[in-house]
Amino acid sequence: MSLPQSTTMPPKAANKPRPMNVFARWRPLTDAEAPAGELERTATPSPPSQLLSVSVAQPGPADGKETAGKRWKSAAAFSAVLESGDDNASSYAAVVEPAIPLVLDGGSCSFFAYGHSGSGKTHSIVGYDFDDDSKQLGLCLAASRKLFATLHELNARGVQEGKDEAGELGIGFSLFELRHKSAFDLLNRRAECHIREGPDGKTHIRGQTETLPGGKVRVQPIVQRACWDFASLRQELVEALKLRATGSSSVHEQSSRTHAVLELEVVNRALLEARRAVVERQSELVPVGKRATDVYLEETTKSIIVKPGGGYEKNPDYEIDQARVDAAEADKAEHEARVAEAEQAVVDIIASSEFACLGGKTIFVDLAGAEYHTDSVSGSVASGAPKQSPKERQEGRQINTDLLALKEVMRAWSRSQPRIPFRSSPLTMVLREHFAGAGRGGSSSGSGSSSSSMIVTVSPARGQYVATLNSLKYANLVGAATA
Repeated sequence: MSLPQSTTMPPKAANKPRPMNVFARWRPLTDAEAPAGELERTATPSPPSQLLSVSVAQPGPADGKETAGKRWKSAAAFSAVLESGDDNASSYAAVVEPAIPLVLDGGSCSFFAYGHSGSGKTHSIVGYDFDDDSKQLGLCLAASRKLFATLHELNARGVQEGKDEAGELGIGFSLFELRHKSAFDLLNRRAECHIREGPDGKTHIRGQTETLPGGKVRVQPIVQRACWDFASLRQELVEALKLRATGSSSVHEQSSRTHAVLELEVVNRALLEARRAVVERQSELVPVGKRATDVYLEETTKSIIVKPGGGYEKNPDYEIDQARVDAAEADKAEHEARVAEAEQAVVDIIASSEFACLGGKTIFVDLAGAEYHTDSVSGSVASGAPKQSPKERQEGRQINTDLLALKEVMRAWSRSQPRIPFRSSPLTMVLREHFAGAGRGGSSSGSGSSSSSMIVTVSPARGQYVATLNSLKYANLVGAATA
């Protein structure tokens, strides 16, 4: 068998920026899996592309007396293959570190961990060892540590130049999970939020509606918590992750049954204050807008009457008070202008900052593990696939629907197609802003200001061949479609 023990990269591909990169990461065998041995697998360069092809063979009998079965080989789809001997530090160097300069230039990067339950997705994205010096620090925390190191240098320069405290740079992070068609805010006691598309064409995640004094109505956006050093962000993140929903699956006792989305954004106090002003202005607009609608409906209703034979006709005894309607609409327009002014202030703060990194984002998505594997020809449960309960099968179908939608969005986005199917699932809706290429100031500047990477975590265990092969096939579709 060919079992390389270190990262495999094609020539000159280690730091080559691409809109979409796909990585395979093999986890180590567990003690229980070790006696049966590992799958036969290889990773080979595929000239002239600077990508790798991955192949894996169907396992033969565990006694080793017969050779392995049919071999499957991917297209040239992988930017690198991380072997079981590679720790999280090696994964960070290969996957995340090349994208950090884009974030520091105000761009947006996203990293997706895909794979079946127990393959190491959460270990890769979050990690289980939170020691600052650990080589097993998850990719999101390793990226945070690197970003803070740069931000502290910029802040020190600002202090020397006598800059105002409002310009101090930090990292604002939000953390939520998606299950079915709802989002759950892990920074707000797992409060359920709704995913909606606004009149501006953007996707908004909104929490509960609050009624404030003076008739104001505020719909809280998802919580973004600002941290000014790595230690506080790490502590806040670890506490929030305790609220993440897990469940027992056929292969893993603590399987993630939701998609977890962690967004890190470079912020300063001026930007945070400007965004709070937007929420306040929006809360003022809600009752004013409602009143304008009520006045219009009231005046319109009074101006018509029901005809004896059915239908409606103009009421000869009432003339619409157009001045009243116009006054209500003018008040609404004034408040809408105030909201627009507040939103523009946010854009101006980012665009005018001397630090290009302000507004830069990186998104980490720990995708739910799906265990619903069927034979592609017969549709029956594939040989070797774990048995599932009806609930697991239902969850698996929903998860696979989300993953299919994500693949199609990645395909359309990487090819700059005019229509990208964001509405296909809640997962792709909440990632719309990233794939739309929002750069500095919130303007859309195409895929040049954003990049994405998918880390496909796979198991080398012979008994998980079906799940591993399905994961590699999905990665192959994403990588080949975006190459």
